[in-house]
Amino acid sequence: MYVDTHCHLDLPQFDADRDAVIERAAAVGVGRIVNPAIDLVSCRRVLALADRHPNIYAAVGVHPNDCADFDASTADVLRSLAQHPKVVAIGEIGLDYYWKKVAHDRQRGALIAQLELAAELGLPVILHSREDANHSAACYADLLCQIAQMGAEIRNARGEDAIIGVWHAFSGDLAEAQRARALGLVLGVGGPITFQNARRLQALAPQLPADQVILETDAPYLAPHPYRGRRNEPAYVPLIAERLAQLSNTTSDAVASMTTATAGRCFGFAASA
Repeated sequence: MYVDTHCHLDLPQFDADRDAVIERAAAVGVGRIVNPAIDLVSCRRVLALADRHPNIYAAVGVHPNDCADFDASTADVLRSLAQHPKVVAIGEIGLDYYWKKVAHDRQRGALIAQLELAAELGLPVILHSREDANHSAACYADLLCQIAQMGAEIRNARGEDAIIGVWHAFSGDLAEAQRARALGLVLGVGGPITFQNARRLQALAPQLPADQVILETDAPYLAPHPYRGRRNEPAYVPLIAERLAQLSNTTSDAVASMTTATAGRCFGFAASA
């Protein structure tokens, strides 16, 4: 079984054929899908989807590009929504220095508030981080700094050896991956690992501990080869696993087994369907 740990099935790109998309995913062995929200409106959409489909789970949170109005009342709403039995994480939260939609201090404030909420509720976090156009690494450094400050509280709530969250769409270097592991984070690997020009990520993949990696699509975005440029969907997870297996000199079955087990540890559901 595979787990798509990051897929935005609630977005309008799936309105015409959402049920068929979910069926195609199940047909290729994608047994669970985690659907993170990006704002309060999408929080309600992902919860409605989770109610309708037994294999879909939700994360509630406010994305850094949508957090300009984040305040204490926003956190209160998230706290209430997170009581839903199929909420498995707080996310998608983090920092984004690329789009410049929200001032950095506002982003950090929203991130800290949501990390505090995760610690209060004993939930892992789904972290977004995107560098500026100059690839200055400031965003990654700031994200890791906040996790270093708050991660211990989440770990205390979840258990000493618990995974505290996932660094979604990881594109950092080995040093950043190692620091993330030390802080209790696993790394989301998706379609970009199949791109012909993703040489740095492909070189990094075999250096990552097998139990630090989970699979994701970020659908409808970042479709893997040979579907690059088209709408992504969870049924493409096996293509990501196959490429990761090639790079790591192992089998797709081994990747499926390990990533599914790690996803189960992170999000608190059993490794088998």
